[in-house]
Amino acid sequence: MKKLLFATALFMAIGIANTNAQAVKKNTKQQTKRIKHGVRNGELTRAETKNLVNDQREIRNDIKDARADGTVTPVERKEIKKEQRQASREIARKKHNKRDRD
Repeated sequence: MKKLLFATALFMAIGIANTNAQAVKKNTKQQTKRIKHGVRNGELTRAETKNLVNDQREIRNDIKDARADGTVTPVERKEIKKEQRQASREIARKKHNKRDRD
């Protein structure tokens, strides 16, 4: 009985971790897509684009560092999600600040 409970808990933990990893990956892809859209239609200036791309690079490096030891801790995951939320808000601000590419 204990083995069954342990196995169930283990599978649930793996499933939750996998779901969170997919959400992080999906957010990163979506943000990159939003930046590209802003570049295509001229909503982002070159400097704004450069800053947003650097933010995305930092997030990818943080993800890479978190995975380096083989597991992403809940604290690391929380920090990455926080950075992604901040980056998302920054993308929205820069796309809608009434500045166009020269």
